[in-house]
Amino acid sequence: MQLHLIAPSGAALDQRSPSNAVRYLGEQGLTVGNLACVKRVHQRFAGTDAERIAELNALTELDADTIVMAMRGGYGLQRILAGIQWVELANAVNRGLQICGHSDFTALQLGLLAKTAAISLAGPMLNYDFGRLNQAGEPLMPNAFMWQHFQRAIHDRQLDCQVLESQAYLGNQVNSVETHGLLWGGNLTILCTLMGSEFMPSAAQTKNGILFLEDVNEHPYRIERMLIQLLEAGVLAQQSAILLGNFSGYHLLDHDRGYDLSAAIAWLREYLPHSIPILTGLPFGHCPEKLTLPVGAQANLTANLHGFSLQAHW
Repeated sequence: MQLHLIAPSGAALDQRSPSNAVRYLGEQGLTVGNLACVKRVHQRFAGTDAERIAELNALTELDADTIVMAMRGGYGLQRILAGIQWVELANAVNRGLQICGHSDFTALQLGLLAKTAAISLAGPMLNYDFGRLNQAGEPLMPNAFMWQHFQRAIHDRQLDCQVLESQAYLGNQVNSVETHGLLWGGNLTILCTLMGSEFMPSAAQTKNGILFLEDVNEHPYRIERMLIQLLEAGVLAQQSAILLGNFSGYHLLDHDRGYDLSAAIAWLREYLPHSIPILTGLPFGHCPEKLTLPVGAQANLTANLHGFSLQAHW
């Protein structure tokens, strides 16, 4: 199988990461193409805006069975969303092309959903998931859970996950939930910055959806502030469920005085209708153990006080 790299956001911070990742993927039988993108640098970006737009628009020329994977996130995609040929890209996806990434890549995924309803994969990226290094600069073995679910997604186009974790925010009026809806979401910061733009999926598209969220390097009060934005904009109240993934990389402060992420979620629980479950522990985000989630696919969710399961086939 052919894996085609793209670098639509930030430049590589350390060339050892992509080198190690390409070597690992080759050992798994994947042919990795477009390696030149990992060396592109323009300011903090992996190339000029024009170079990165051209790379994305050239995806329509790839073979239908190609897997497209982002090198890394960072920042940069929102600068170039207006230059993407959305219909042509969706046509390639509908022919079989699969496009995968997370973090800043949320901007492309939600734009693709908003413009065309085409499905993309929120999942691993080259540097973080296949080329991680330890403190000594030595390569770390990619996470087995991540690899298993990535393989299931690209080969079988299937998601099947069970989370066995106590659910403290399920809702006072329910002990169990069964729902079906559009699976969508991604990085919380990126989603909020798309609000009000043509690249944010519409209320009609996402009504009764299953919204998943994650973020990194954001203090809980900033996470709460963004959740309030989604709450006050009416986005959260129209969902059938909200799944919270990995939120990491922040440091609590002395003057937080006990305020933490759980306090932020508890605040949201009080102001969101209790018929809408808030579920925690979704293995997704800036963490080694992550699912590959089909953004824009219909999914089934069942949950109770002891955990939840999420399935999709697309």
